[in-house]
Amino acid sequence: MSSPPISTAVVIGTGMMGPGISLVLALGGVSTTLVSRTSEGAARGLESVRVQAAVLLGNQLADAETVSGALARVSASTALEPAAASAGLVIESGPEDLAYKQALFEQLDRVSPPTALLASNTSSLSITQIARGCQYRNRIMTAHFWNPPLLVPLVEIVCGEDTNAPFADDLRRLLAACGKVPVMVRKDRPGQLGNRLQVAMIREAAHMVAEGIATAEDVDLAIQNGLGLRFPAYGLLTHQDNVGLDLTLAVNAYVSPDLYRSPEPPPYLSQLVARGDLGVKTGQGFFDWTQRSAEDAKAKRDQFLIDFLRTQRNRLD
Repeated sequence: MSSPPISTAVVIGTGMMGPGISLVLALGGVSTTLVSRTSEGAARGLESVRVQAAVLLGNQLADAETVSGALARVSASTALEPAAASAGLVIESGPEDLAYKQALFEQLDRVSPPTALLASNTSSLSITQIARGCQYRNRIMTAHFWNPPLLVPLVEIVCGEDTNAPFADDLRRLLAACGKVPVMVRKDRPGQLGNRLQVAMIREAAHMVAEGIATAEDVDLAIQNGLGLRFPAYGLLTHQDNVGLDLTLAVNAYVSPDLYRSPEPPPYLSQLVARGDLGVKTGQGFFDWTQRSAEDAKAKRDQFLIDFLRTQRNRLD
């Protein structure tokens, strides 16, 4: 069983992720309704879509006709059930709260057509648990867009225990047609794929800082100017195959015993949180954010992504 061709979608949530996801779908030709609980939220979400579309246009990542067509396909509403009743795809991008998501998906399961795809943008919660109370669990999955969703190509499609594989393939094909790079996560495990790898790096990075092996500044510099720089063109496992798995095994055998191996989070990270050093929100974390600009850091990130995407676009042209 698979879903009918998807021409209409609903995106729930007008905060950090929803507007960008809506624009991605609209750029792929899907008429999309961005849903908020309030009319003010719906208006803000629609304005965010326009601002993000202007970024694409201003950086030559889409032409005026493409942007204009996409904007015409995005609308905003506070009426969830009527929109979901006629949509081929619903993507939820609300709070990371299991009870909230379970109640919402039970509602969506009741009002949407049984062949409509239902997806959560959760970055951490189990889609199997989210779908537990639903009747048509076979069409429910995770579609985890990475922030900012308009600029980061990756979307992780996570199959729950009851997800029907053809439904997941339907979503993968749609997202690919929308210009994203979807990957299939075939087992519903904590951390999905990308965050699971990222958590492993965070654990070791925090341990290295605590042990005095390197400063937080040098850890980030090593990632930015070494391994992270080549990853877009030369993946981690591709590199291992190229250097030889015999060498990879030897390095692992030598280094692994010295890595942080506790099942608990690294103590240094726990200590930072315990004393209220939460990062940008409190001004102090791994770095002193009274001496740094979080907005500048994000702007540098976004400009790097824009330059990368422009290079990719020019290469295809």
